[in-house]
Amino acid sequence: MEVKLHTARTLVGRLRGAAAVRDGAATAVAIAEIRHATKSDPDIRAPLADAGAVPFLAAQLTAPSAASEDAAAALLNISISAREQLMSAPGLLDALMAALRAEEYSAAHHAAATVYSLLCVEANRPVIGARRPLLAALVSLIRAAPNTRATKDALKALFAVALYPPNRATLVGLGAVQALFALIMTDGRTGIMEDATAVVAQVAGCEESLDAFTRMSGLRILVDLVERGGASTPRTRENAAAALLNLVVAGGERAVAEVSAVGGAEEAVRELAEDATASARGKAKAESLLRALECGGARRREHRLADFLNGLVQSDPYISSPASASTRG
Repeated sequence: MEVKLHTARTLVGRLRGAAAVRDGAATAVAIAEIRHATKSDPDIRAPLADAGAVPFLAAQLTAPSAASEDAAAALLNISISAREQLMSAPGLLDALMAALRAEEYSAAHHAAATVYSLLCVEANRPVIGARRPLLAALVSLIRAAPNTRATKDALKALFAVALYPPNRATLVGLGAVQALFALIMTDGRTGIMEDATAVVAQVAGCEESLDAFTRMSGLRILVDLVERGGASTPRTRENAAAALLNLVVAGGERAVAEVSAVGGAEEAVRELAEDATASARGKAKAESLLRALECGGARRREHRLADFLNGLVQSDPYISSPASASTRG
Protein backbone atom coordinates (compact mmCIF):
# COMPACT_ATOMS: atom_id res chain seq x y z
CA MET A 1 0.00 0.00 0.00
CA GLU A 2 2.97 2.32 0.46
CA VAL A 3 3.69 1.96 -3.25
CA LYS A 4 0.02 2.74 -4.04
CA LEU A 5 0.04 5.79 -1.81
CA HIS A 6 3.27 7.05 -3.38
CA THR A 7 1.79 6.62 -6.86
CA ALA A 8 -1.39 8.37 -5.79
CA ARG A 9 0.56 11.31 -4.34
CA THR A 10 2.56 11.56 -7.56
CA LEU A 11 -0.59 11.65 -9.70
CA VAL A 12 -2.29 14.20 -7.49
CA GLY A 13 0.91 16.25 -7.38
CA ARG A 14 0.91 16.51 -11.18
CA LEU A 15 -2.72 17.59 -11.15
CA ARG A 16 -2.13 20.12 -8.38
CA GLY A 17 0.83 21.60 -10.21
CA ALA A 18 -1.03 21.89 -13.52
CA ALA A 19 -4.04 23.45 -11.83
CA ALA A 20 -1.85 25.94 -9.94
CA VAL A 21 -0.47 27.41 -13.17
CA ARG A 22 -3.82 27.05 -14.95
CA ASP A 23 -2.36 24.89 -17.66
CA GLY A 24 -5.49 23.39 -19.21
CA ALA A 25 -3.69 20.89 -21.39
CA ALA A 26 -1.51 19.57 -18.58
CA THR A 27 -4.53 19.43 -16.27
CA ALA A 28 -6.44 17.35 -18.81
CA VAL A 29 -3.50 14.95 -19.15
CA ALA A 30 -3.18 14.57 -15.37
CA ILE A 31 -6.91 13.88 -14.99
CA ALA A 32 -6.85 11.35 -17.82
CA GLU A 33 -4.00 9.54 -16.01
CA ILE A 34 -6.01 9.47 -12.80
CA ARG A 35 -9.05 8.14 -14.64
CA HIS A 36 -6.98 5.38 -16.20
CA ALA A 37 -5.44 4.49 -12.84
CA THR A 38 -8.81 4.29 -11.07
CA LYS A 39 -10.18 2.07 -13.83
CA SER A 40 -7.24 -0.33 -14.08
CA ASP A 41 -6.26 -0.51 -10.40
CA PRO A 42 -9.07 -0.59 -7.82
CA ASP A 43 -6.52 -0.58 -4.98
CA ILE A 44 -5.38 2.93 -5.84
CA ARG A 45 -8.83 4.54 -5.51
CA ALA A 46 -8.80 5.06 -1.75
CA PRO A 47 -5.17 6.27 -1.72
CA LEU A 48 -6.06 8.82 -4.40
CA ALA A 49 -8.90 10.10 -2.22
CA ASP A 50 -6.57 10.24 0.79
CA ALA A 51 -4.01 12.12 -1.30
CA GLY A 52 -6.52 14.88 -2.05
CA ALA A 53 -7.63 14.06 -5.58
CA VAL A 54 -11.36 14.58 -4.99
CA PRO A 55 -11.49 18.42 -4.68
CA PHE A 56 -9.38 18.85 -7.82
CA LEU A 57 -11.54 16.42 -9.80
CA ALA A 58 -14.74 18.00 -8.50
CA ALA A 59 -13.54 21.44 -9.57
CA GLN A 60 -13.54 20.25 -13.18
CA LEU A 61 -17.29 19.62 -13.03
CA THR A 62 -18.34 23.13 -12.08
CA ALA A 63 -17.43 24.56 -15.49
CA PRO A 64 -17.42 22.80 -18.86
CA SER A 65 -13.95 21.70 -19.91
CA ALA A 66 -12.24 19.07 -22.00
CA ALA A 67 -11.43 17.20 -18.80
CA SER A 68 -14.97 17.10 -17.38
CA GLU A 69 -15.79 13.61 -18.61
CA ASP A 70 -12.52 12.12 -17.35
CA ALA A 71 -12.96 13.87 -13.99
CA ALA A 72 -16.53 12.60 -13.60
CA ALA A 73 -15.48 9.06 -14.54
CA ALA A 74 -12.58 9.15 -12.08
CA LEU A 75 -14.90 10.30 -9.28
CA LEU A 76 -17.27 7.46 -10.10
CA ASN A 77 -14.46 4.92 -9.90
CA ILE A 78 -13.17 6.37 -6.63
CA SER A 79 -16.67 6.35 -5.15
CA ILE A 80 -16.82 2.57 -5.43
CA SER A 81 -13.96 2.21 -2.92
CA ALA A 82 -13.99 5.49 -0.99
CA ARG A 83 -17.58 6.66 -0.54
CA GLU A 84 -16.92 8.21 2.86
CA GLN A 85 -14.08 10.35 1.53
CA LEU A 86 -16.24 11.59 -1.33
CA MET A 87 -19.19 12.48 0.90
CA SER A 88 -16.93 14.43 3.23
CA ALA A 89 -15.28 16.41 0.41
CA PRO A 90 -16.47 20.04 0.47
CA GLY A 91 -18.46 21.02 -2.58
CA LEU A 92 -18.66 17.55 -4.08
CA LEU A 93 -22.47 17.35 -4.21
CA ASP A 94 -22.64 20.82 -5.75
CA ALA A 95 -20.11 19.75 -8.38
CA LEU A 96 -22.13 16.63 -9.20
CA MET A 97 -25.25 18.77 -9.55
CA ALA A 98 -23.41 21.05 -11.99
CA ALA A 99 -22.36 18.04 -14.05
CA LEU A 100 -25.93 16.72 -14.11
CA ARG A 101 -27.12 20.03 -15.55
CA ALA A 102 -24.32 20.29 -18.11
CA GLU A 103 -25.03 19.88 -21.80
CA GLU A 104 -22.19 17.36 -21.98
CA TYR A 105 -24.15 14.20 -21.20
CA SER A 106 -21.08 11.96 -21.03
CA ALA A 107 -20.13 13.76 -17.82
CA ALA A 108 -23.77 13.83 -16.68
CA HIS A 109 -24.19 10.06 -16.77
CA HIS A 110 -20.98 9.56 -14.76
CA ALA A 111 -22.24 12.12 -12.24
CA ALA A 112 -25.61 10.35 -11.94
CA ALA A 113 -23.86 7.03 -11.45
CA THR A 114 -21.68 8.60 -8.75
CA VAL A 115 -24.76 9.87 -6.92
CA TYR A 116 -26.20 6.35 -7.09
CA SER A 117 -22.94 4.91 -5.76
CA LEU A 118 -23.02 7.29 -2.79
CA LEU A 119 -26.66 6.40 -2.13
CA CYS A 120 -25.68 2.75 -1.69
CA VAL A 121 -24.70 3.85 1.82
CA GLU A 122 -27.98 4.14 3.72
CA ALA A 123 -26.72 6.99 5.91
CA ASN A 124 -26.15 9.13 2.81
CA ARG A 125 -29.78 8.99 1.65
CA PRO A 126 -31.20 11.67 3.96
CA VAL A 127 -28.17 13.91 3.32
CA ILE A 128 -28.50 13.72 -0.44
CA GLY A 129 -32.29 13.89 -0.19
CA ALA A 130 -31.97 17.24 1.58
CA ARG A 131 -30.25 18.68 -1.52
CA ARG A 132 -33.33 19.65 -3.51
CA PRO A 133 -31.34 21.22 -6.39
CA LEU A 134 -29.44 17.95 -6.79
CA LEU A 135 -32.67 15.93 -6.90
CA ALA A 136 -34.17 18.46 -9.31
CA ALA A 137 -31.16 17.98 -11.59
CA LEU A 138 -31.74 14.22 -11.62
CA VAL A 139 -35.41 14.75 -12.49
CA SER A 140 -34.42 17.17 -15.26
CA LEU A 141 -32.01 14.60 -16.65
CA ILE A 142 -34.71 11.95 -17.09
CA ARG A 143 -37.01 14.59 -18.57
CA ALA A 144 -34.37 15.50 -21.14
CA ALA A 145 -33.87 11.79 -21.98
CA PRO A 146 -30.57 12.48 -23.81
CA ASN A 147 -29.44 8.88 -24.18
CA THR A 148 -30.04 5.48 -22.67
CA ARG A 149 -27.02 5.46 -20.40
CA ALA A 150 -27.64 8.88 -18.83
CA THR A 151 -31.35 8.13 -18.37
CA LYS A 152 -30.72 4.74 -16.74
CA ASP A 153 -28.11 6.16 -14.37
CA ALA A 154 -30.45 8.98 -13.36
CA LEU A 155 -33.29 6.49 -12.77
CA LYS A 156 -31.08 4.31 -10.60
CA ALA A 157 -30.09 7.34 -8.54
CA LEU A 158 -33.74 8.39 -8.12
CA PHE A 159 -34.65 4.85 -7.07
CA ALA A 160 -32.00 4.93 -4.36
CA VAL A 161 -33.15 8.40 -3.24
CA ALA A 162 -36.71 7.10 -2.87
CA LEU A 163 -35.59 4.19 -0.70
CA TYR A 164 -35.51 6.75 2.14
CA PRO A 165 -39.25 7.34 2.76
CA PRO A 166 -39.13 11.09 3.59
CA ASN A 167 -37.48 11.77 0.22
CA ARG A 168 -40.53 10.56 -1.69
CA ALA A 169 -42.68 13.62 -1.01
CA THR A 170 -39.74 15.81 -2.04
CA LEU A 171 -39.54 14.01 -5.38
CA VAL A 172 -43.29 14.44 -5.88
CA GLY A 173 -42.92 18.16 -5.23
CA LEU A 174 -40.10 18.38 -7.77
CA GLY A 175 -42.26 16.93 -10.55
CA ALA A 176 -40.73 13.46 -10.60
CA VAL A 177 -44.12 11.77 -11.10
CA GLN A 178 -44.84 13.77 -14.24
CA ALA A 179 -41.36 13.14 -15.62
CA LEU A 180 -41.52 9.41 -14.87
CA PHE A 181 -44.93 8.85 -16.47
CA ALA A 182 -43.94 10.93 -19.50
CA LEU A 183 -40.93 8.64 -19.87
CA ILE A 184 -43.07 5.51 -19.50
CA MET A 185 -45.52 6.72 -22.15
CA THR A 186 -42.96 7.80 -24.73
CA ASP A 187 -39.95 5.49 -24.28
CA GLY A 188 -40.16 1.94 -25.60
CA ARG A 189 -36.74 0.78 -24.45
CA THR A 190 -37.15 -2.28 -22.21
CA GLY A 191 -34.52 -1.36 -19.65
CA ILE A 192 -35.82 2.18 -19.34
CA MET A 193 -39.40 0.98 -18.80
CA GLU A 194 -38.33 -1.44 -16.09
CA ASP A 195 -36.23 1.13 -14.26
CA ALA A 196 -38.83 3.90 -14.60
CA THR A 197 -41.62 1.75 -13.20
CA ALA A 198 -39.35 0.66 -10.34
CA VAL A 199 -38.87 4.32 -9.38
CA VAL A 200 -42.61 4.95 -9.74
CA ALA A 201 -43.25 2.08 -7.32
CA GLN A 202 -40.99 3.63 -4.70
CA VAL A 203 -42.28 7.18 -5.10
CA ALA A 204 -45.83 5.84 -4.77
CA GLY A 205 -45.11 5.05 -1.12
CA CYS A 206 -46.11 8.47 0.23
CA GLU A 207 -49.47 10.10 0.80
CA GLU A 208 -48.60 13.03 -1.47
CA SER A 209 -48.19 10.80 -4.51
CA LEU A 210 -51.87 9.98 -5.07
CA ASP A 211 -52.89 13.41 -6.38
CA ALA A 212 -49.83 13.55 -8.63
CA PHE A 213 -50.56 10.09 -10.02
CA THR A 214 -54.19 11.00 -10.62
CA ARG A 215 -53.29 14.17 -12.54
CA MET A 216 -51.13 12.11 -14.89
CA SER A 217 -53.77 9.36 -15.36
CA GLY A 218 -51.17 7.26 -13.61
CA LEU A 219 -53.63 4.78 -12.13
CA ARG A 220 -54.99 3.95 -15.58
CA ILE A 221 -51.46 3.56 -16.94
CA LEU A 222 -50.42 1.27 -14.09
CA VAL A 223 -53.52 -0.91 -14.40
CA ASP A 224 -52.88 -1.22 -18.14
CA LEU A 225 -49.34 -2.38 -17.37
CA VAL A 226 -50.59 -4.95 -14.85
CA GLU A 227 -52.93 -6.50 -17.42
CA ARG A 228 -51.60 -9.54 -19.24
CA GLY A 229 -49.75 -8.35 -22.31
CA GLY A 230 -49.84 -4.72 -21.17
CA ALA A 231 -46.18 -4.61 -20.17
CA SER A 232 -43.21 -5.57 -22.31
CA THR A 233 -41.56 -7.59 -19.51
CA PRO A 234 -42.68 -9.43 -16.36
CA ARG A 235 -40.60 -7.08 -14.24
CA THR A 236 -42.41 -4.01 -15.58
CA ARG A 237 -45.74 -5.68 -14.85
CA GLU A 238 -44.65 -6.50 -11.29
CA ASN A 239 -43.37 -2.96 -10.74
CA ALA A 240 -46.75 -1.57 -11.80
CA ALA A 241 -48.51 -3.82 -9.28
CA ALA A 242 -46.03 -2.74 -6.62
CA ALA A 243 -46.77 0.91 -7.37
CA LEU A 244 -50.52 0.38 -6.97
CA LEU A 245 -49.98 -1.50 -3.72
CA ASN A 246 -47.72 1.21 -2.31
CA LEU A 247 -50.31 3.83 -3.31
CA VAL A 248 -53.09 2.13 -1.35
CA VAL A 249 -50.87 1.52 1.68
CA ALA A 250 -49.83 5.17 1.81
CA GLY A 251 -53.14 6.67 0.67
CA GLY A 252 -55.53 4.44 2.56
CA GLU A 253 -59.27 4.37 1.85
CA ARG A 254 -59.20 7.15 -0.70
CA ALA A 255 -56.44 5.47 -2.69
CA VAL A 256 -58.24 2.13 -2.60
CA ALA A 257 -61.38 3.80 -3.93
CA GLU A 258 -59.43 5.55 -6.72
CA VAL A 259 -57.74 2.32 -7.83
CA SER A 260 -61.00 0.35 -7.64
CA ALA A 261 -62.69 2.94 -9.84
CA VAL A 262 -60.30 2.23 -12.71
CA GLY A 263 -62.07 -0.08 -15.12
CA GLY A 264 -60.72 -3.63 -15.03
CA ALA A 265 -58.37 -2.96 -12.11
CA GLU A 266 -59.48 -5.79 -9.87
CA GLU A 267 -59.59 -8.25 -12.76
CA ALA A 268 -56.09 -7.34 -13.88
CA VAL A 269 -54.70 -7.69 -10.36
CA ARG A 270 -56.45 -11.03 -9.83
CA GLU A 271 -55.06 -12.32 -13.12
CA LEU A 272 -51.52 -11.49 -11.98
CA ALA A 273 -52.10 -13.06 -8.57
CA GLU A 274 -53.21 -16.29 -10.26
CA ASP A 275 -50.53 -16.27 -12.97
CA ALA A 276 -48.41 -19.38 -12.51
CA THR A 277 -45.61 -17.86 -14.60
CA ALA A 278 -45.28 -14.74 -12.42
CA SER A 279 -42.46 -14.45 -9.90
CA ALA A 280 -43.03 -14.89 -6.17
CA ARG A 281 -42.54 -11.15 -5.77
CA GLY A 282 -45.12 -10.30 -8.41
CA LYS A 283 -47.68 -12.73 -7.08
CA ALA A 284 -47.20 -11.48 -3.51
CA LYS A 285 -47.71 -7.88 -4.57
CA ALA A 286 -50.83 -8.75 -6.57
CA GLU A 287 -52.31 -10.88 -3.79
CA SER A 288 -51.83 -8.14 -1.20
CA LEU A 289 -53.28 -5.52 -3.53
CA LEU A 290 -56.26 -7.73 -4.35
CA ARG A 291 -57.03 -8.20 -0.66
CA ALA A 292 -56.80 -4.44 -0.11
CA LEU A 293 -59.24 -3.77 -2.95
CA GLU A 294 -61.64 -6.37 -1.60
CA CYS A 295 -61.42 -4.98 1.94
CA GLY A 296 -62.15 -1.48 0.65
CA GLY A 297 -65.19 -2.52 -1.32
CA ALA A 298 -67.63 -0.83 1.08
CA ARG A 299 -67.23 2.12 3.44
CA ARG A 300 -68.61 0.09 6.31
CA ARG A 301 -65.41 -1.94 6.09
CA GLU A 302 -63.09 1.01 6.59
CA HIS A 303 -61.84 -0.19 9.99
CA ARG A 304 -61.15 -3.60 8.50
CA LEU A 305 -59.27 -1.87 5.68
CA ALA A 306 -57.24 0.21 8.12
CA ASP A 307 -56.26 -2.88 10.09
CA PHE A 308 -55.35 -4.70 6.89
CA LEU A 309 -53.16 -1.89 5.54
CA ASN A 310 -51.37 -1.46 8.84
CA GLY A 311 -50.79 -5.20 8.91
CA LEU A 312 -49.27 -5.08 5.43
CA VAL A 313 -46.71 -2.50 6.50
CA GLN A 314 -45.61 -4.76 9.34
CA SER A 315 -45.73 -8.18 7.73
CA ASP A 316 -45.31 -8.08 3.95
CA PRO A 317 -41.62 -8.65 3.09
CA TYR A 318 -42.14 -7.33 -0.44
CA ILE A 319 -43.75 -4.00 0.43
CA SER A 320 -42.16 -0.56 0.25
CA SER A 321 -42.23 1.17 3.61
CA PRO A 322 -44.46 4.21 3.22
CA ALA A 323 -43.39 7.69 4.21
CA SER A 324 -46.82 8.09 5.78
CA ALA A 325 -49.84 5.84 5.96
CA SER A 326 -53.35 7.13 6.24
CA THR A 327 -56.86 5.76 6.00
CA ARG A 328 -58.54 9.14 5.76
CA GLY A 329 -61.26 9.48 3.17
